[in-house]
Amino acid sequence: MEHKIHQEGNVKQFREMPGIKQEALTLDLGDDWNQKKVSLLEQKEIIEDPLLKRISEVLKIPVEAFQNFNEEQAINIISNTFHDFKDNSVASAMNYNCTFNPIDKIVELYDEKIALYERMLKEKDEMMERLIEKG
Repeated sequence: MEHKIHQEGNVKQFREMPGIKQEALTLDLGDDWNQKKVSLLEQKEIIEDPLLKRISEVLKIPVEAFQNFNEEQAINIISNTFHDFKDNSVASAMNYNCTFNPIDKIVELYDEKIALYERMLKEKDEMMERLIEKG
């Protein structure tokens, strides 16, 4: 007997995250699917492996995400990673430290601009010399 997984609600959550409608999912799953069938699927506690694999391919989400998704754990991760700015705390996922010196970048861009200008002048002078030689 093939391995079955408790998936009640996971398909719906993963479908809704990117804003995919049930009707769009039916089109991707094939001709034998309709909106009612997708609605029933999203309420199933157990989804067979081949169907779960097909849904995974359509939604471009790894099968493991459906198998291991736990809404409570996801909420805990999010709430422990980000903080409210009202108490002047900083979100731990943000990095405000610059990894380069902005003035160095400006000087680098200026040097590149000068080098480009000098190359253009040199090419113009060479072109003028060729035109004079031909004339």
